[in-house]
Amino acid sequence: MPKGIIFLADGMGDLPLDELGGKTPLEAVDTPAMDAIADRGASGTFLTLPEGLPTSSDVANMSVLGFYPEHNYPGRGPIEAVSQGILLGPDDIAWRCNLVTVSPEGILVDYSAGHIDNEISVRIMAGLQQELGSGKVSFYPGVSYRNLLVLHGSEFSDKVDYFKPDSSQGMHLDELKLSPQAGDAKAVHTVKFLEDLFARTAGFLASHPLNRGKAAPASHIWPWSPGRKPSLQPFSERYSGRTGAVISAVDVIKGLGKCVGMDVIEVPGATGFVDTNYAGKVEAALQALKTHDFVYLHVEAIDECSHMGDLALKMQAIADFDSKIVAPVLKALENEPVIFAVLPDHPVPIELRQHTTTPVPVAICGPGINSDSIRCFTEKEALKGRLGLMKGDQLMRMVMSLN
Repeated sequence: MPKGIIFLADGMGDLPLDELGGKTPLEAVDTPAMDAIADRGASGTFLTLPEGLPTSSDVANMSVLGFYPEHNYPGRGPIEAVSQGILLGPDDIAWRCNLVTVSPEGILVDYSAGHIDNEISVRIMAGLQQELGSGKVSFYPGVSYRNLLVLHGSEFSDKVDYFKPDSSQGMHLDELKLSPQAGDAKAVHTVKFLEDLFARTAGFLASHPLNRGKAAPASHIWPWSPGRKPSLQPFSERYSGRTGAVISAVDVIKGLGKCVGMDVIEVPGATGFVDTNYAGKVEAALQALKTHDFVYLHVEAIDECSHMGDLALKMQAIADFDSKIVAPVLKALENEPVIFAVLPDHPVPIELRQHTTTPVPVAICGPGINSDSIRCFTEKEALKGRLGLMKGDQLMRMVMSLN
């Protein structure tokens, strides 16, 4: 039975750009390794962001892994809490908690506080916990700006509507307030509690020495995507006893893996940005495939460049993904019975700097995959592939040879 690997290029999809002569960044970059997958196999598209759900990476990657977020989505906060080994009680609500930059005029100008250094972020979050942590609220450091806040107690609710910070840059705080869902009195109380916490943390951060002289200081916290302890079907149960491993730098992907019982492989130097340890991820994937049936190899950098609106850096990140991730894995496994698939989890058009729900391009090749006429991996060419529009667990079942 063939083994399988998915190369997941977070945020790689885009729209045609005038400065690229009407091409997308993926079309404009030379990507021989991803093109080889399309050339040897079949292409199509995949709907990763079902209607009615947040347009976020947790939803999209749940979809790619075939876990139907429209039925099972627990919220991003609790997924990342699982990744960090934070034990959530029945009355705990975990929130993703970005460190962000808000201008003196009240404009959200940077969802990542300038992609804050991880060491500085850890120290700031520790300070928040020491200064403002209590029996009702705890602060936990994650990776860079990606941190967590947990509310403790039956007085709180997760029925709160929120704004994703990476989709809200350039907007005024008055437009971005949390709001309780209708008919939930505990949600009203939760919003009031968090609004007060928002103000108190802003005061603490304004005087923090690690923010002095920063072009993009960590001026505020940004709680979003709350939820309670997840309960998802195990990967091996879902996929006929097969085993899987996850390789990623970010808690949301590692948390998804842990939630479904996949092995999470830690790679030293994996940063979630363009300076990540590409070679370490490749080696980890090759080793994991020796002992597992499936590997999910996730790279975050392209998504971050897209949210920054940095076209040159996005194109470099795409080129690096192709040459430093896909190409060496293909070469190392060229004589092995392995099914390879490549896709983004969602588009992040460089001009919008936020996720869109457009289905993403997919290419897949390997034993049992009949080829089509597509010869390169792009958004436009994928629309012509024989696989058509895929949903649910269709892709995973192809990768796992379960069709």
